[in-house]
Amino acid sequence: MQDFPPQNISFSTFKLNGFLALGEWRPILSMPYFLMFLLSTISNSIIIYLIVSQKTLHSPMYVLIGFMGVVDLCWPIFFVPSLLLNLLFDWNGISLMSCLIQMFFIQIFGAFQSTVLVWMALDRFFAICRPLYYHKHMEFHSFLKFIIVPVARNLFLNIIMIYLAGKLNFCRINEIDHCFCEHMGLVQLACGDTSINNLIGLVSAFLIPTSDFLFITASYIIIFASVLKSGKAHLKAINTCITHIIVMTVNLAFALIAFMSYRIRNNFSPNIRVFLSTMYILFPSCFNPIIYGVRTTEIRNQFLKLFNHLKVLPQ
Repeated sequence: MQDFPPQNISFSTFKLNGFLALGEWRPILSMPYFLMFLLSTISNSIIIYLIVSQKTLHSPMYVLIGFMGVVDLCWPIFFVPSLLLNLLFDWNGISLMSCLIQMFFIQIFGAFQSTVLVWMALDRFFAICRPLYYHKHMEFHSFLKFIIVPVARNLFLNIIMIYLAGKLNFCRINEIDHCFCEHMGLVQLACGDTSINNLIGLVSAFLIPTSDFLFITASYIIIFASVLKSGKAHLKAINTCITHIIVMTVNLAFALIAFMSYRIRNNFSPNIRVFLSTMYILFPSCFNPIIYGVRTTEIRNQFLKLFNHLKVLPQ
């Protein structure tokens, strides 16, 4: 029978044991994660560079795509380097403070990604359904009212979650069956009552991704209804909407699978659960810039111009 430390002693350091069951195969797993991280870094950097450097891409819609690129560029940085060190060299130790900091940034970037999708839906709504008022609402000082509330919501809920997690007493075990500090992965190690932590986690899931999804869905229903009434006048704009819907669907699917894998009975092995959680961050970060680059004509054209320019440069 395992001996636990006294109840008044709480662990302050943890071990991240993601993919531990793979044993000697763990270093091989670092290769696909490194390649995906490299793809995410390069593709999102190109998207950001094109939008910043090309004046033709300085309209609100492309600025929002640039914000999405910043999120997708920064999000994996908070766990992939430490994951690679863990897989290659078994460097799996992390302090509670570092764990909470990592958790905060992973969650805040995840929340911000959902918020950017809401802003994109608003942009398309004004462009298609209220075109005469588009510039009025999408100017920064006017659009600020759509920024402040969701950003404040994201910060408030995530700070509360991190604060409550940091107050827990970890007296049972200090091994997290994950490759980064995930909220439920850490909370499950606590002794004592964690019902408030579970409740805040569920409330955050409802008030951030779920409410954002409902808002986005309602916006696109109104947009498609408007397009059907107006005929073919907005086919170009609707093509952009389809791009946003593809991105939103992929992001939401991975988010729901990763979230529900901890909260419902399932036959997922620990390795599968960890894999799904990492793909929730990495796959959209690789997928989003490619989708926007391929399906958004202006970005695609600017990329081809940049590529052709680089080809003709003297060697």
